Amino acid sequence: MRARVLWGCLAWTGLAAGLAGQGPAGQGEGPLFKRFVDEFVPVTPGQGKFPTSFVMGSGKDGPAEEQPAHKVTFAKPFALAKYEVTQELYEAVAGNNPSRWQGPRNSVEKVSWDEAVAFCRKVTEELRRRKLLGKGEVIRLPSEAEWEYVCRAGTTTAYSFGDAAADLTHYAWFTGNAKGNDPPVGAKKPNPWGVYDMHGYVWEWCADAWQPNYNAAPGDGSAWQAADAKERVVRSGAWTGPADQCRSAYRGHRPVETRTADVGFRCVRAAE
Repeated sequence: MRARVLWGCLAWTGLAAGLAGQGPAGQGEGPLFKRFVDEFVPVTPGQGKFPTSFVMGSGKDGPAEEQPAHKVTFAKPFALAKYEVTQELYEAVAGNNPSRWQGPRNSVEKVSWDEAVAFCRKVTEELRRRKLLGKGEVIRLPSEAEWEYVCRAGTTTAYSFGDAAADLTHYAWFTGNAKGNDPPVGAKKPNPWGVYDMHGYVWEWCADAWQPNYNAAPGDGSAWQAADAKERVVRSGAWTGPADQCRSAYRGHRPVETRTADVGFRCVRAAE
């Protein structure tokens, strides 16, 4: 089902109104930006298949950085990009393509946290100029809670498809099947909410400052910030890592200046 149909069916007033009021895509890069907008998956906690709350993290037998498991309750809707930011889109916005594994529909990689944030700011401005973004909306990095909520897609198992790591090859690029390259986004199966590459492929920057555990973590789904954070959270695992790092609850962290061929990002569309 096309993303624009989903907006209408869910009657998400703010975002749907923004899309309904847009004009023709325009020339040149217009279709590229239109495609980016259409590929957001609306998430409406408390409506339909989207639970208001979920339990984030792992139980007492899980890794220390995934504890304590805690309830997160969302008060507002948001939308998560169906795919990680592609190289063609990144280059159109940032003016360069730093990726090692070149391909227009491949995930961009070798992007630092600050560069990912700068992309979000610039693409917000561009979409507003093209009238492709609703009033009061922004494109930004997901919070760690938003990321895990969508990755789990209503499940409580190790992965969004169950507990069997043997099935991961159908959903993710990781050391069990990757050959040291970056294929186009969406080459594997999506999770139950239709979002691709949430397990494996490349690590994804989140907005949160890295914390070694969930003690005092926010319970409203917002990003956990800290002044002058030197490290930020990454999620999903990557083609360079094992199956365990692709679990829904697995948490990684990288220095903010990291630019490696296994780190990319995806975006959230939400109210400011």
